[in-house]
Amino acid sequence: MTEFRVGELLLDLALLFAFTYLLAGLLERKRIPGILAALFVAMAVRYVPLGERLLSIEFHVPLSFLADLGVLFLLFFIGLQIDLKEMREQSGDIVWLTVLNTTVPFLMGMAVMLVLGYGWLLAFVVGLTRTPTAEAVIVPILDEFKLIRTRVGEFIIGAGVLDDVIEVFLVALVSVWIGEKAGDVGGGVTGLVVGVLAFILLAWLSYRWLIGLLAHWLPRRPRNLVLLSMFILFAFGGLSECSSLGMVVGAITAGVLMRPTFNTMGVVGEQVMQTIQSVSYGFLGLLFFFWVGLNADLEGLFRGPALAVLLYLAGTIGKLVGVFLMVPIRKITVREAWTIGIGLDARLTTEIIVAQLLFDAKLIDGHLFTALVSAASFTAITVPLGFTFLVRSWGEQLRTSHGRPQPREVPHAG
Repeated sequence: MTEFRVGELLLDLALLFAFTYLLAGLLERKRIPGILAALFVAMAVRYVPLGERLLSIEFHVPLSFLADLGVLFLLFFIGLQIDLKEMREQSGDIVWLTVLNTTVPFLMGMAVMLVLGYGWLLAFVVGLTRTPTAEAVIVPILDEFKLIRTRVGEFIIGAGVLDDVIEVFLVALVSVWIGEKAGDVGGGVTGLVVGVLAFILLAWLSYRWLIGLLAHWLPRRPRNLVLLSMFILFAFGGLSECSSLGMVVGAITAGVLMRPTFNTMGVVGEQVMQTIQSVSYGFLGLLFFFWVGLNADLEGLFRGPALAVLLYLAGTIGKLVGVFLMVPIRKITVREAWTIGIGLDARLTTEIIVAQLLFDAKLIDGHLFTALVSAASFTAITVPLGFTFLVRSWGEQLRTSHGRPQPREVPHAG
C-alpha cells in the first residue's frame, strides 16, 4: 500500500470516528450504548463512496486485521470479568434463574432455525446466541437508578456472571467448527484433541506458576502490567489459533488467567483494567463494529425482515418466559420478573462476534448474518429504553426489596 493510500485510509477512519463520536453523544443521552454508534455509522456509509472504498480489496487486509484485534481485546476484557471463585459462590436462586433464562431462549431460537429449514448444528449455534447477557448495557443503568444492591440488581448481575460460561462455550464451539470445516475430519479431530490438551496444560501451568512468576519480574507499574497482559493475550490468541480452537478462545482464556494477577495488584490492576476497557471500547472495539457494519446488508434486511424479527422475539420472549417461571415458586415478584427479564435481554458483543466469525468462514450467508446483527443491535436499543420505563414506574417498590450483597459491579460486552 502506497503512502497516499495509507493517508487516504487514515482520513477515512477519521471520518468514521468523527461521525461515531457525534452519534454516540445522541445515543448516550437516550441511555443507548455509545459503541452502537460505530455499527450504525458503518451501516450507513456502506452505501456511499466512502463505504465502497473501505470495502475495496486494497483496504480489506488492514481493516480485517484491525477488526481481529478488536475481537481479541473485547474478549480479553470479557475474560477479565470472569471470576471462577465468585461464580461458585452464587446462590441457588441465581443458578436456577440462569438455567431457566438461558434454556428457554435457546430452545426457541433453535426451533426458529429448524422450522426455517436450517441444519441442526447451525440451529444449535444460533440458539446459543439467544442466551448470553451483555452486562455492559444494563449495569450502568442499574447503578444510575440505585438498583445495584436490590434483588433486581443481584439477580441480573449474578445471572450475567454465570452465563459467561455459555459465552465461552459458544465462542469455542464456533471456533472449533470453523477450524474443522475444510479439513479431514478424522485427522482434524486427532490434531484438535492434541492441540486442546496442550493448550489446557499450558493454561494450567500459566495459571498456577508462570504468570505469577512473570508478574514479579518487573516493578508493579501500570505499563509493566499492560506489557505482561499483551504477551499473554497474543500468546494464547496465537496458540489457540494454531491448535484449531480459534484465537478468540485464547483471548477469553488469557483474560481469565490474568484476572488473579489484576486482583493482587490492587490500584495498579484497576488502572490497567480501565485502560484495557478504554482501548477496547474507545478504539479497537469500534474498529470491529465498523467492520461488522460495513459487511451488514441492510437492503437484504429490508427485503426479508422476518428472520431478524423471529430471532429477536425468540431471545426476548424466551428470556421473559424463563424469568417468569421463577414467579410461581415464589422466588421473585411479577414486577421483579418483568424488570429482570428485560434487563437480561441485552445481547450485543458475543452475538455479533459469533455472527462475524460464521460469516467470514462462509458458514452463514449475508441474510442470516445481517439478521443476527440486527437482532442483537435491536436489544441494545430496546433494553435500556424498556428498563428505564419500568424503573421509572416501579422504582420505589424495586428499591425497597434488598437482597444479599451483590457480586462486584464490573460490567463486560457479551
